[in-house]
Amino acid sequence: MEFVAEVRDGNELLEVCKGKNTDVVLMDITMPGLGFQELIRLLIKQNPDLKILVLSVHSEEHYALRALKAGAHGYLTKDRTPEELETAIRYVYGGDTYITTSLSGRLAKMLISEHKNEVTRELSEREHQIMCLLGSGRRVSDIAKELGLSPKTVSTYRSRIFEKMQFKTNADLIRYVVEFNLVE
Repeated sequence: MEFVAEVRDGNELLEVCKGKNTDVVLMDITMPGLGFQELIRLLIKQNPDLKILVLSVHSEEHYALRALKAGAHGYLTKDRTPEELETAIRYVYGGDTYITTSLSGRLAKMLISEHKNEVTRELSEREHQIMCLLGSGRRVSDIAKELGLSPKTVSTYRSRIFEKMQFKTNADLIRYVVEFNLVE
């Protein structure tokens, strides 16, 4: 394996991968800039043979399905061993999809039960991310700083979330996030 580059945000990642023969991208879903689903789609559009392995501190059940639907080839949380990370990279490089045993069980359960409210599917990835962050008690200004957005942009996302999810109060949002175990 050859390490090619480390980037700060999604735009830099797109630029680094443009015109290069990169085999595997190891990306964090919380990097500043574009939402991770949009970034995955753009990377694959730019280089259809590129394999993407998402590595994140966020639990598998909240983001893995979204990453895989966007085109990622695997999802792994950062609490895994270096050996498992190497295995995942090699697996993805070989053209397979890598998910953990625990994730495969959860994904099957989610697909069968469809227990989550269908309305959340109308949320964009960024809206879903911000809803989860708001629901876990984070302030708009803290979310803006964490995601590299302006507070006004985060407030706009918050308004869209309230409209789409038909929330009337912050308590409605928090109750929903807690009920469906979306708290980060």
